[in-house]
Amino acid sequence: MTKINVSYLGGLRTKSKHVQSGNEILTDAPVDNNGKGEAFSPTDLVATAYVNCMLTIIGIYCNQRDIPFEKCTAEVEKHMIDNPRRIGQLDIKIYINEKNWDDKQKKKIESAALNCPVAKSVSSDIQVNVNFIYN
Repeated sequence: MTKINVSYLGGLRTKSKHVQSGNEILTDAPVDNNGKGEAFSPTDLVATAYVNCMLTIIGIYCNQRDIPFEKCTAEVEKHMIDNPRRIGQLDIKIYINEKNWDDKQKKKIESAALNCPVAKSVSSDIQVNVNFIYN
């Protein structure tokens, strides 16, 4: 079990504290929804969590199989829709710099990433486009 304490700070800003580590995250409402956009919005955190989870699962998969995995970056673009206002689409690009993976390994690693816990937790109403790019 993980415990997170959240405080509303006013001005459409929150502060979340991860109790175990003490780490904190601020959120602001985005500019297009009455906010200042000075920090991640809650929906930005959903998009970020999705990609972070994918990379973490790739790391776990590779660690358990002694597959080298050291250089990887990613980006996510979040698209909001209305009625109701929600995340409508995530466009994810994962840049992997491992040159020694064969096609069979790549498919298994990609499958692990696509089935990460966050992917299994978000609404199937969100269109998610994932592109694995090997350098």
